[in-house]
Amino acid sequence: MDAQTYATVTDLCTRLAGRLPDDVLRSAREDYFGGEPAQAEATLLLSMAHGNIGLTAEERTQMASTLDDPHAPDLAAVPRIAEVPPVLYRFSATAPANAPDPTKADLVLSTDAARHGGHRLRRAWREPLDGAPDLAKWVYVLQTSPNANLLGAFSGLSARLWVALKEKWPLEAVADGRSLPPYQSAAMTAATTIWSR
Repeated sequence: MDAQTYATVTDLCTRLAGRLPDDVLRSAREDYFGGEPAQAEATLLLSMAHGNIGLTAEERTQMASTLDDPHAPDLAAVPRIAEVPPVLYRFSATAPANAPDPTKADLVLSTDAARHGGHRLRRAWREPLDGAPDLAKWVYVLQTSPNANLLGAFSGLSARLWVALKEKWPLEAVADGRSLPPYQSAAMTAATTIWSR
């Protein structure tokens, strides 16, 4: 995969956060990072078609540019939407009393954040609204330098969280200086900084 295609799939995955189930997007990101673009594409396209999750015209153009066949039937099966849908989650700095304790995850992620180009790690509690694809859980946002490998940061930190704690809490890696899609912007607005370099 060339650098332009890699940048395109990184951006596309960022845009789809909060619209696809966490596990689906995690799998696609890890496959793209691991050099399995065909598997990542199949995961994204089939999940979107099956879940009736649409792509805007700009997102469809992005996706088509990464495919061997830009007119692939799997892409044609994905619904078309006029604009990015509203975020289906509410974010807050605090969680209900029965929420899982994030202290150990904070430590695990903070310890490795700088190694992946991060300079600030934030955490927010995410509550689903009607139609959201996932349950309430903690969400982490890693702010990185502009040239950091966002898929690499995501994959590395997500794997570390799983190996250390068997947790799959969502993580977003965002580069400084880039505009954020609505999901990441909402998470960042509510998030508490738990580590900074």
